[in-house]
Amino acid sequence: MGRRILFILIRFLFQVLTRFEIHGQHNLPATGGALVVINHLGRLDAGILFVSLPRHDTTGWVAEKYQRSAIMRLIVWLLDGIWINRFETDRKALKTGVDWLKNGHILGIAPEGTRTATGALMEGKPGAAYVADMAGVPVIPAGIVTPPDVVRKALTFRRPPVSITYGEPFQLPPLERSRREAMLAEHTLEIMCRIAVLLPPELHGVYADHPRLQALQAENQPYTGQEID
Repeated sequence: MGRRILFILIRFLFQVLTRFEIHGQHNLPATGGALVVINHLGRLDAGILFVSLPRHDTTGWVAEKYQRSAIMRLIVWLLDGIWINRFETDRKALKTGVDWLKNGHILGIAPEGTRTATGALMEGKPGAAYVADMAGVPVIPAGIVTPPDVVRKALTFRRPPVSITYGEPFQLPPLERSRREAMLAEHTLEIMCRIAVLLPPELHGVYADHPRLQALQAENQPYTGQEID
């Protein structure tokens, strides 16, 4: 009940305070485990992901710093959130995430690990690729686009554009023990380029000139989402 009320409240706030658009929802499975990977622009990202998913068995990793907030602790509890220490290999958080996926649920992860200062993609970390391999689930990329000062604009009723676009699910090949580290790097690159192709060019960041992104752009329609105000 608490999760449902929270969903309705956050969805209402997005609809009233922003021009909220969701694209590609048909790429989300109705059942079964799936790892959703997103770019990380700001504090609204988790809410955008939460209210754009039609399923209510979604959770994600939450940075340990938010444990200092009683409100955040309550929200994380309602959403079955998984606390993670970003400054070490948090094996408990990794295992909990893998178990969540194996139980047929959706887990959302921002592979960059922290918010980008410029809005453009930073280099991804291997945690998402590792979890996808351990759980054996499809990966669904998602690109979030908001203006840099989205919170200020929303709170002053200027209704900034906010959008999330889901790409097609893809399956990463199993890691080979002899090439584990190299393959984790390859899979992380694939994940980040699949996110990048869902974003406008100015947000491609460190992947802007990568051949893999260029190949994906040639295979897919160019970004057609909202412009960044």
